[in-house]
Amino acid sequence: MSGFQRYLFRNVLRTLIAIVGGLALIALLTQGLSQIEDTIVQNRQSMLTFLWVSILATPRIIALLMPIALFIAAAAALNVAHRENEVVVAQASGMSNWQVASPVLRLAALAAILHLGLNLWVQPTASRELRETMTAAATDLASSLVREGMFMTHQDGLTTFAGAVDGPQITFLVANDARNPRAEATYIAKTAFLSEIEGKPALVLNNGQRQTVKPNGAIESLTFQQSPLELGAFVNDQKAIILEESDRYLPELFYPDMTNHYDNRNADMLLAEGHARLAAPFLNLAMAMLAILAVLGGDFSRRGYALRIAMASGAALMLLLAAFAATSAAGDDPDLNIVQYALPLFVIGLVSIFYFLVPMLKRRRMAAATKLRTA
Repeated sequence: MSGFQRYLFRNVLRTLIAIVGGLALIALLTQGLSQIEDTIVQNRQSMLTFLWVSILATPRIIALLMPIALFIAAAAALNVAHRENEVVVAQASGMSNWQVASPVLRLAALAAILHLGLNLWVQPTASRELRETMTAAATDLASSLVREGMFMTHQDGLTTFAGAVDGPQITFLVANDARNPRAEATYIAKTAFLSEIEGKPALVLNNGQRQTVKPNGAIESLTFQQSPLELGAFVNDQKAIILEESDRYLPELFYPDMTNHYDNRNADMLLAEGHARLAAPFLNLAMAMLAILAVLGGDFSRRGYALRIAMASGAALMLLLAAFAATSAAGDDPDLNIVQYALPLFVIGLVSIFYFLVPMLKRRRMAAATKLRTA
């Protein structure tokens, strides 16, 4: 690349990184992590878990933001270069339209490759880990059985109240075991902690009382220094994790397990997601072409290119919406999967005609006309 091309490449790259980073951070803070934060706080997980969940949610957000961020970065950098006459000087020095636009197109190709890698490997891996982390947080034994300052009623007849909870350590615990109505028992303990007895979860109660009501209505009270309360009947720690579309690798999307109920019911949706993973990277090239056409596809203007950029922005937005709509429609009709590829390729071809082919034909006609006049 020439000095001007390297300069333009660096400008677009810096702007792209800044935009993707800023938009991803905003998305994480305002939308993506709102529900995740509720789950983490509700289940009293650590700050490290919160940060880990935030990192795992980032690849999918970056993949969604990459095309539009590339359009904004390319349009902004090219607009600045054009307004400062850098593009005019480059063209006057003999650079063709292709040579001027090549740094943006090279960056778009790199972005498309990165986008493809995110879609095929990074995002499904992170999404699986995120789902497993969230499931582990939701089914955490301590958070699911006891809640500080709250009465919690569970299935099969367990009611608990904790004065204070610090991880597995509990201060002042009240537990009512009503699994057997004829032998209902209430435990009151100064302290307790979560443990395992013979591989099964249990609460180990310290310095407390066990109260039961006899058939004749009399209350029987038993004081103990330490007593276990098995929790295996109240904890379902074998919850199946259903892998949704975002959690699957490409072969799992194209070749679902038709013996699985979820896969059999959502086979068309899985197929549409697989094609979307392959088609989405082309959006980066289409967005870069729209930005190039908006700034470099017309005559020089000292007043700027606000109108052309606004029109190109509208076209970019429509392309993104059409791509999302095509993915959704393909989930109901697999024949529409071809549309996911056709949309960005059509834009790339159309812009190439207006930016590369039409000016080249004009130059040839002008050269032919000049040759005829001189002859």
